[in-house]
Amino acid sequence: MMKRNPMRPWRGRTVTLAVGLALACGVGGQSPAPDAKSAKPSAKAPAAAKPAMKYTPPEFKLVLEPRAMDLLKATSAKLAAAKSLSFTATVSYEYPSKLGPSIVYTSRYDVAMVRPDKLRVIMPGDGPASEFYYDGKAMLAYAPAENLVAVADAPPTIDATLRAAFDKAAIYYPFTDLIVSDPVAALTDGAMLAFTIGQSDLVGGTKTDMVAWANDDVFLQIWIGADDKLPRRIRAVYRTDPYGLGHQMDLSNWQLDGPLAPDAFVSQKAQSAKRIAFASPGGTAPATAKPPAKATQAKPAPSESTTKSQ
Repeated sequence: MMKRNPMRPWRGRTVTLAVGLALACGVGGQSPAPDAKSAKPSAKAPAAAKPAMKYTPPEFKLVLEPRAMDLLKATSAKLAAAKSLSFTATVSYEYPSKLGPSIVYTSRYDVAMVRPDKLRVIMPGDGPASEFYYDGKAMLAYAPAENLVAVADAPPTIDATLRAAFDKAAIYYPFTDLIVSDPVAALTDGAMLAFTIGQSDLVGGTKTDMVAWANDDVFLQIWIGADDKLPRRIRAVYRTDPYGLGHQMDLSNWQLDGPLAPDAFVSQKAQSAKRIAFASPGGTAPATAKPPAKATQAKPAPSESTTKSQ
């Protein structure tokens, strides 16, 4: 899921927002004082007017609300316990334009995985389509339109493979934090703010609990299924983004512990495509992309254990 780019500046922005709301609403419905030049003196007015009292807004404190943290831990535990997962992530990215308003691009990721060593990501989108396969021994990145494939040896776990794909070829998935072996560490690492917002019936076709969360890199709003604890939507704004652009990921078609055949993680078309180097086409990963948290600490696990992502 989207992470590792939130927020010391957010602390200042939050305080500014709190102050702004307080000033906009006023205190006790008081009106601003009249202009001194236009005000007519009263015959009974005191010789010296008392100085106007200044409103001092209460200090805003960053808090980790226990219920918000419990909801994040619950959804993390639900994902970590699944031996297999499949879901669809539809991601909208805002990009700045010369006109001023941002332009939105959309990508879809159809994801399937079996812990600890099988992963498939099929990615159609507004840009070039791509496919990624990992079968426990090799990782393969395939561009179907160009019929090009990059193949490399891979570590024995999904966590370590995601890290290797990032390091070798700048391959990054915004849902990584949801599929690693320890999502709770990825979703709570460095937390400096967490609170519940309320509930929604309008996201993901089910009732969800809304949680706001921030660390020093990113501010997130997360919609978590009230009953099944599965994430349905995540919005992120990154601290280092000078434009404050939004990134939104909608999660649907969840299947936990469903059957997935071993041949789902290989592609005959990809195997026969023209081979190229397993390297980053542009030389660098996206500015908001970060490697899987603690992936280097992942240990090879037995077939029934779980793994980790970003």
